[in-house]
Amino acid sequence: MAIREILEVPDPRLKTVSTRVETFDAALKTLVDDMFETMYAADGIGLAAIQVGEPLRLLVIDLQEPDEDAEPVPCEHDGHAHTHQPVKNDPRVFVNPEILDPSDDLKTYQEGCLSVPEIYADVDRPARCRVRWQDLEGKVHEEDMEGMMAVCIQHEMDHLEGVLFIDHLSRLKRQMALKKLEKLRKAA
Repeated sequence: MAIREILEVPDPRLKTVSTRVETFDAALKTLVDDMFETMYAADGIGLAAIQVGEPLRLLVIDLQEPDEDAEPVPCEHDGHAHTHQPVKNDPRVFVNPEILDPSDDLKTYQEGCLSVPEIYADVDRPARCRVRWQDLEGKVHEEDMEGMMAVCIQHEMDHLEGVLFIDHLSRLKRQMALKKLEKLRKAA
């Protein structure tokens, strides 16, 4: 496994429309392992293959939601002692995903993206959707998704079409977000 470089705007590769995965082999499994390692290292919850420079219709998601059944864990961060709630990992792989039946009702979520670091904005998306995809063996699955999972899969699937979440914003808001990102980069 390896942590790969995450492409960031304005890298033109992020505008690539990804191609279908046709070969379900060890190389695909290695890419998925690398994507999870990269996503976890960047504190992300989703990552599309194009974000690591691979124009394939492949994405990984792990919402890493708090595990309400687990005892809080004491830790020391930045010299301050506190506790945090352990998370439930549920790593999921989606090969050649398709949205079949998005709901007409929309839900607004504040989104961010590893390819547009430290920028967040409200995006309206269908609140629910039915998704069809293949697993690493090529077996087809379908599932109704809602809430954060529906948002995340739609966000990641946008990457497969060369679309970033900031592309859903008005031109003015998108320009403001990119200027803020430029300032953050200069300050770093």
